[in-house]
Amino acid sequence: MYRIALFLLSAVLLVSCSSGEPTPEARAMEAAQQSYTALSQGNYEQFLAARIDGDSIPDDYRAQLLTGYKQFVSQQTNAHGGIALVEALRAQADSTLHVMQVFLALHYADSTHEEIVVPMVEFNGQWKLK
Repeated sequence: MYRIALFLLSAVLLVSCSSGEPTPEARAMEAAQQSYTALSQGNYEQFLAARIDGDSIPDDYRAQLLTGYKQFVSQQTNAHGGIALVEALRAQADSTLHVMQVFLALHYADSTHEEIVVPMVEFNGQWKLK
């Protein structure tokens, strides 16, 4: 009985993994990783565009956000030599909030790292920073 159950579980996993289309979790992880990689490379406008409301922010607030992003990257550079790598670890769906929690590891140039949680929402077929 155990072998039959294991076989059926394996068959289901094989069929679900062979569809070729990335899962919502994989798509959200990729979007979060690309956004934070852009931020770490100084592409502040690209990071801002990855937000759910990035295209409808008033100019004054937009300027404040861009300044905040620059300050964050500068602080990380001063404290750790900068962000060397952004790694997507996992994603967890929160069905009650319709949000995907993406866990990223920020690897710093000084060999330290930290894990952050990035809330992502799907909007018009794209995953955006909440």
